[in-house]
Amino acid sequence: MNYDNLIVFFRDFSTLIIELVTAIIGSIYFYKYKNSILKYFLFYLWFIVFIEYSAFSMREYLDIPNNKGLINSFYVIHFIYLFFTYWHVLHSKKRKLLISYFAIIYSIVCIINAFFEDFLTRSQTISFIVGSSFLILAIILYFIEILKSEKVLYVKKNLLFWISVGLLLCYAGYIPFSITINYYADIQKLSNLFLILYTLIAISNTCFIIGFIWSSKKQEY
Repeated sequence: MNYDNLIVFFRDFSTLIIELVTAIIGSIYFYKYKNSILKYFLFYLWFIVFIEYSAFSMREYLDIPNNKGLINSFYVIHFIYLFFTYWHVLHSKKRKLLISYFAIIYSIVCIINAFFEDFLTRSQTISFIVGSSFLILAIILYFIEILKSEKVLYVKKNLLFWISVGLLLCYAGYIPFSITINYYADIQKLSNLFLILYTLIAISNTCFIIGFIWSSKKQEY
């Protein structure tokens, strides 16, 4: 196994492990949020583990290096689910409407993007950037609503707050990373860049874990 392949193996295996740990901890503390909209977040975490393990197995054991179709499908579900979550927790009708527009526009971009970048063999970069940008905006709308309400007084005990912080930090760094690896980076130097991706994933999952442990049993959104 050469250096580049070793880096890729370490990256994917480490990512799988930290996401598995997050899903396990989320399961342990499920009693805290089982009666809230975030109960679906646990299924989402285990879905991520399933996708990561499937992609890892396809490349390492089945000798199928191109798993773009699987990853692209995951991101479509990923963004739609998160848009739905923020739409559900927001109270402002105007902000809810904006989230609805985000989901509709993102879906349209996904369809159009598939005609220019093969959905099964190439990363859907444009739709990913659009989805990531809209997700960041949705999180900002959520933060704005919190700041204008009494929820700000106990925000540190709010699980969705920690999930939002993790997602915001991850995707704020993920957008330039995605542009770099798909359009500008020398293919021979991509392995080092993927360490950035691992760091972003580690940071976001750490925030999720903090939220599971630190959040109160009574979750109000």
